[in-house]
Amino acid sequence: MKLSDSGAEIWTPDGTAEAAALQRVTHMGIGAHQDDIEIMSLEGILAGFGSNEKWFMAVIVTNGAGSPRDGLYANYTDAEMQEVRRLEQKKAAFVGEYSAVAFLNHPSAAVKTSSNPAAKNDLKALIGAARPEVIYTHNLADKHDTHVGVTLRTIEAIRELPHDQRPKKLYGCEVWRDLDWMADAD
Repeated sequence: MKLSDSGAEIWTPDGTAEAAALQRVTHMGIGAHQDDIEIMSLEGILAGFGSNEKWFMAVIVTNGAGSPRDGLYANYTDAEMQEVRRLEQKKAAFVGEYSAVAFLNHPSAAVKTSSNPAAKNDLKALIGAARPEVIYTHNLADKHDTHVGVTLRTIEAIRELPHDQRPKKLYGCEVWRDLDWMADAD
């Protein structure tokens, strides 16, 4: 599959050919950052773990260049952080027995705007090829702009697909971060 960024990658932990790995996907997590997937998609990961009928795929939309840096990573460059985050996600995919993990490699700024269709087009291609039954992504009420951008690009991609290529279920997840706004709702 041709993705828009030259640094994009689709990796299959068990070495299955890309097309076959995409065709077996039943659950897909689409996250802005590498550390988002396992938090918001645990149900899908567990559905696929140890199963030959259900398979999970992670899609990481951004490149990880803006990762926080302190402690061990205090002196890491953007390029070094991207490599660290990619390796961490590959390890998670291997341990979790994912069908595949896609690294779309988009800068956060590009994901936050609808005027740049690259992320949406990549998501549309992946969803259309995999045809997952269930997609997990961020919640539209998330306070993180990049998370909301990924969710909007995901919804745009799904809406452009023919009905038979759309997921049966779409979950907006990861609302655990900051629920202080709920106290003001009373």
